[in-house]
Amino acid sequence: MPFSFFRRINALRVPARFTPFVFAFYMSSIMGMLMCLVIVGAGTGVHDGYGMRVWQAYKLAMPVAFVCVLIVRPLVVRLVLLSVRQVA
Repeated sequence: MPFSFFRRINALRVPARFTPFVFAFYMSSIMGMLMCLVIVGAGTGVHDGYGMRVWQAYKLAMPVAFVCVLIVRPLVVRLVLLSVRQVA
């Protein structure tokens, strides 16, 4: 691949100070979709219109999950530090 391709890809990356937001975006996007797939399937079944029902649920769930991850992440980091033995 040409070098300019990698230069363009690197230009699309966000600065490191936005790491918590990028993490929250990816985590909420993936977990929100997985949860919507399971909950909609369990609640209404996997038949005609399943994809549209999942999409409707995801449009609400993803922003809520994003905010929740931003709020809960610091607590989870502290809980992990308290739960894991440090290597000496």
